[in-house]
Amino acid sequence: MTATIYIPRDSGALALGAEKVAKAVAAELATRNIEAKIVRNGSRGLYWLEPMVEVETASGRVAYGPVKPSDVPSLFDSGFLFGGAHPLLLGVPEEIPFLKRQTRLTFARCGITDPLSLEDYEAHGGLRGLRKALAMTPAEIVGEVTESGLRGRGGAGFPTGIKWKTVLEAQADRKYIVCNADEGDSGTFADRMIMEGDPFVLIEGMAIAGIAVGANKGYIYLRSEYPHAERALNEAIAVARKAGILGRSVLGSDHAFDMEVRVGAGAYVCGEETALLDSLEGKRGMVRAKPPLPAHEGLFGKPTVINNVISLASVPIILDKGAAFYRDFGMGRSRGTIPIQIAGNVKHGGLFEAAFGLTLGEIVDDIGGGTATGRPVKAVQVGGPLGAYFPRALFDTPFDYEAFAEKDGLIGHAGIVVFDDTVDMLKQARFAMEFCAVESCGKCTPCRIGSTRGVEVLDRLARNIEPESQIEIITDLCNTMKFGSLCALGGFTPYPVMSALTHFPEDFRPQPVRQAAE
Repeated sequence: MTATIYIPRDSGALALGAEKVAKAVAAELATRNIEAKIVRNGSRGLYWLEPMVEVETASGRVAYGPVKPSDVPSLFDSGFLFGGAHPLLLGVPEEIPFLKRQTRLTFARCGITDPLSLEDYEAHGGLRGLRKALAMTPAEIVGEVTESGLRGRGGAGFPTGIKWKTVLEAQADRKYIVCNADEGDSGTFADRMIMEGDPFVLIEGMAIAGIAVGANKGYIYLRSEYPHAERALNEAIAVARKAGILGRSVLGSDHAFDMEVRVGAGAYVCGEETALLDSLEGKRGMVRAKPPLPAHEGLFGKPTVINNVISLASVPIILDKGAAFYRDFGMGRSRGTIPIQIAGNVKHGGLFEAAFGLTLGEIVDDIGGGTATGRPVKAVQVGGPLGAYFPRALFDTPFDYEAFAEKDGLIGHAGIVVFDDTVDMLKQARFAMEFCAVESCGKCTPCRIGSTRGVEVLDRLARNIEPESQIEIITDLCNTMKFGSLCALGGFTPYPVMSALTHFPEDFRPQPVRQAAE
């Protein structure tokens, strides 16, 4: 039996030296004259253990990590091709506590299969959802997605089925499916992991969406900072096209659907769906006024479904297992699973897919293991750079769209960034305003001018110039931005600013020590 060695080519693993490890393993195999197959898989998302190398043994897969190139000779000496004991031995991957606690539906194959092997994809349940969709009417597919309770995983949490139903019922000679892969929020990497580690699930999800609403063309709008994802997607699309999954006849049916990747130019605002559409059309990414909604007049003025990567990648399992299966996970109006991305000053950073309902404290303390520095957690930002900061007093909040909204927070793209007690929340609030000022498309006054004035006000506050007056001004300014901005960039910037001010007021009233230091 020829040994199979799995070494991730995921960007996160590559950043931690996976390419050097792969070369060291290949060199060691050649030196020892051992025949083995090296598979460059995706990551399982345990980034504190990357590069995590796995070996297929007679009794299943065994993991080792984090592996450095210098560790490779000793791994071979200890018989790691057969699961031999070594200080880096992690055992059966699924038994690692961080993985064992998860409910992996969308990420079921990520880190397990060869991302570009269609055979591998099908062997692990791939294409079953698409085949079932082909035997259904468009209305039945939309009904199934609606019944599942799937909501947009990109941030807004809008019911996916309603969006699809609107496009299905729209009358037009052409319709489009657009995948928003402009993953720009801090602490988020779920989209990238799927695109690099299981691209066929996104292709399958988009094909199902096309069949459901009557669209025969799809676009993946990818952020320019993801060259590895671009390469994986283009290779996977070519494989899918050759296999008849894409093209004039999807798996031999009467449905036509094809797709391509378009790379953005690095503007955060193009994560907003209408600015994304402008960019796709070759224009400068500017937010459009609504109505009309993209579901009625979207790409090139045609009815368009715009969904996030994770939303579309969740569709195949819904069609395969049924709406009731997916809906059985979660709580309230938040159904199914959510890929939580744990980052920042945290011991166990990585991707944790689970049903909605875990508390923020469980995620940060139990799953994340607390701070990497060992200092107390002071604040956790949930939902990217425009998400609210939660103090420990709110750690009993369940991970649920409505529960977070009740606490003036956002789940967003489910990115969690942890900060210890050395963080200065006034500086964090200023960063939010500055970020908005830099990334604003400039179309609306509250966002364009409000963010610039916000930076100035917070700078005066940091210098202890009439602090009570500055706090009153920043509060009023945030209220104007929240309700007057054209899109979520200006509308959500008040969340981090006001949550920092509300929960950490001591940081907004400079002490003599801070003044002296400045």
